Amino acid sequence: MPGGKAFDGGRTSCGCEEAAGAVAVTGVSAGALIAPFAFLGPAYDRQLVAMWTRYSARDLIIKKPLAAVFGGSALADTGPLADLIAQVVDRSFLDNIAAEYRKGRILLIGTTNLDAQRPVVWNMTQIAASRHPQAVTLFRQVILASASIPGIFPPVHIRVEAGGESREEMHVDGGTTQKVFIAPLQLRLHMLDPLYSAPPQFRIFVINNARMAPEWAAPKDDSRAIAERSLRTLSKSQGAGDLIRLYLLAKRDGAEFNLAFIPSSFRAMSREPFDRQYMRALFDVGFQEGRAGYPWLAAPPEIIGTDSSAR
Repeated sequence: MPGGKAFDGGRTSCGCEEAAGAVAVTGVSAGALIAPFAFLGPAYDRQLVAMWTRYSARDLIIKKPLAAVFGGSALADTGPLADLIAQVVDRSFLDNIAAEYRKGRILLIGTTNLDAQRPVVWNMTQIAASRHPQAVTLFRQVILASASIPGIFPPVHIRVEAGGESREEMHVDGGTTQKVFIAPLQLRLHMLDPLYSAPPQFRIFVINNARMAPEWAAPKDDSRAIAERSLRTLSKSQGAGDLIRLYLLAKRDGAEFNLAFIPSSFRAMSREPFDRQYMRALFDVGFQEGRAGYPWLAAPPEIIGTDSSAR
């Protein structure tokens, strides 16, 4: 298979790093479905809008509520979502991404390798530049895997080669291990300085598809409601921790940090994965705030103070 893994280490995030004209775009989970379009720019805005406003759960997944009871791997089949990804991601799409790679731009997507219990970051631009006959298939698999919520959506089995041996890995939502990423902590950004004629200034932009402030609710006193509320709380806490870690990396290496997230004034709730009404409402809010000039936070709310999380 094409050499796609950039290094071994967002369910909700899309990030971007700039340095002296070079750009790295990253995506996890929902961000993995956004990142390739964001990477290619305005020419793909129409496809990006369609992805998040035109389709509903009925269009993208097939519910199988009894599957888990009888030993299935998930409560839904993502075949229709895989078909949609395949409609967009073809050889021409990869050629356009490869062209950006030759300009020094990089697209990275994160998944979680359940076999190894590790986050994996895939260099999608390297995969796109490969002429390997399975490059398109692998590119599609990585996007789908990053958006595959464990237990809800089935894992994606990716065949890899290592040490001359071929094996199959089970990959799921990248947010299982990291909600957002730019680079591993062991990589200091200024290790890249020799690649430039002058020391670059790094700028990090993170779009976190989540509300940062605590959301009060009284769960029912039953095991399912308590477990669901606990998992949501765990996810929120993990996401906040990942943002703080990324912020500390930026501070350590002298990079500018910029954060955007769902405002607490947005009250709509998602009833299911790919809830079209919710996605359209959220898209409209994001579009309006972006057009008005979004006030990016220079640090996570926990660093600045609790009031900033309620913006």
